[in-house]
Amino acid sequence: MDTLAPLIAASINSGTPLMLAALGLLINEKSGVINLGSEGMMLMAAVVGFAVTVNTGSSPLGFLAGACAGMVLAGFFAWLTVWLGANQVATGLALSLFGAGASAYLGIDYVGKTLNNPAWGIPFLEDIPFVGTALFRQHPVVYLSLLLCCAIIWFLYRTRSGLILRAVGESPVSAHALGYNVRHIRLYALLFGGACCGVAGAFMSVVYTPMWVENMVAGRGWIALALTTFATWRPARVVVGAYLFGGITILTYHMQARGVPIASQLLSMLPYLATVLVLVLISRNAGWIRLNMPASLGKNFNPNT
Repeated sequence: MDTLAPLIAASINSGTPLMLAALGLLINEKSGVINLGSEGMMLMAAVVGFAVTVNTGSSPLGFLAGACAGMVLAGFFAWLTVWLGANQVATGLALSLFGAGASAYLGIDYVGKTLNNPAWGIPFLEDIPFVGTALFRQHPVVYLSLLLCCAIIWFLYRTRSGLILRAVGESPVSAHALGYNVRHIRLYALLFGGACCGVAGAFMSVVYTPMWVENMVAGRGWIALALTTFATWRPARVVVGAYLFGGITILTYHMQARGVPIASQLLSMLPYLATVLVLVLISRNAGWIRLNMPASLGKNFNPNT
């Protein structure tokens, strides 16, 4: 039990950036746009958030800067795809490559620097045996991410604006015929997704590993993309999937620390192998995917045609 509580806490901590990024990407895809640039946005946000936190001493400003960095890249992606009609897949891949290269260049002066974060916890609750250690000694962003998930569920399924967003994702032509500006709605969805990926990237460098290392996101942007499919575009299932993959990541570290006689390279592959395995299992039922996937996902819309 003494080992299990810290493992649960670490799994939640590890799953939080996955959940934040996946929730933002889910909103993108609900509007009919697939953004494969999540890895690049998270890397740029990680270096920007870390740099601002180091220079100001304020982690909230670091998170704000990370969110802004994600939104800037998402806005550029929106301009290319939503307004200019560029291919969404190719543009997203280019954005990821750009983010990887630009973040490595911008972070040269910050390699080796670290942050000293204070211990976080909810008073009284953190002192509860086992449960306090496992659940109530997390960074505030962890709890805010859960509130964000609840807010997204309410927005998508209990508000008129959420209904309009889903309608744009299902049939942009029909939404346009009813007088809704499809381009603007998709822009707002992409900006929100960029902000979420930005906060996720800043969380990686400011909280999860309070330092900057080149390519520190290490494929989590791609896992977040896979999570939206794993969750069949349902926010609550994103939370389950994020913590599951976070737990697998922490388990590999724990196994390495315990000296399990398996090559460390193979253990490091486990989260990505699990992602591929889950996608293969889900893809076996193509009808189920089509039933849940937004009908216009990945398709550009031109109101002038």
